[in-house]
Amino acid sequence: MRTILVANRKGGCGKTTVATNIAAALAARGHAVALADADRQKSALKWLSLRPKAAARIVGLNWCKDKNLGDTPTEIDTVVIDGPGALSTSHAETLIGEANEIVVPLLPSLFDTDSTDRFLAKIEKLKKVRKGKADILMVANRVRLRSQALARLEAHQAEAGRPLMARISDRAAYSHLASEGLTIFDSAGREFTPLRNQWQPLLLALEV
Repeated sequence: MRTILVANRKGGCGKTTVATNIAAALAARGHAVALADADRQKSALKWLSLRPKAAARIVGLNWCKDKNLGDTPTEIDTVVIDGPGALSTSHAETLIGEANEIVVPLLPSLFDTDSTDRFLAKIEKLKKVRKGKADILMVANRVRLRSQALARLEAHQAEAGRPLMARISDRAAYSHLASEGLTIFDSAGREFTPLRNQWQPLLLALEV
């Protein structure tokens, strides 16, 4: 079973949007996916409660308490964890203990990069990450392509040795679809093709 943790200590970076889109994309590709919500706000589970029955199936798991971590139905082959906003080192270690990959969303702003750098400095000291048993994948979220802000973020991440795996545009489609329990991967419409393409490098890395 593959476990993907979406996490960043910085609030408002779009963890739930990234987690739900990864889950829906992998479910649409035929994976047996569970979406584990480890955030007290339970936004991922709320999104899942709105999901139409006709959409690709995603099983919801409540991992808000440590005692529930790891409880997964046997038929599941992929778990996507929506990490909590306030991620302490001890909680991070527990969640990372479950993860094969850690997807870290961040916005192209000074405040986000600074907070994310401090978050990464902490988790990179954890044994599983230090020994290379959990890969870290950086995702620029809510970006304007060809903007100076994105260019600065690209340069910063390259210098830090954590290049961006994907660049996700700031589009209203994400929030509109989320209000119906859906994502851009639940529609074959051509209008979402450019957006879906932005996720492909990340999805390819997660399916290896």
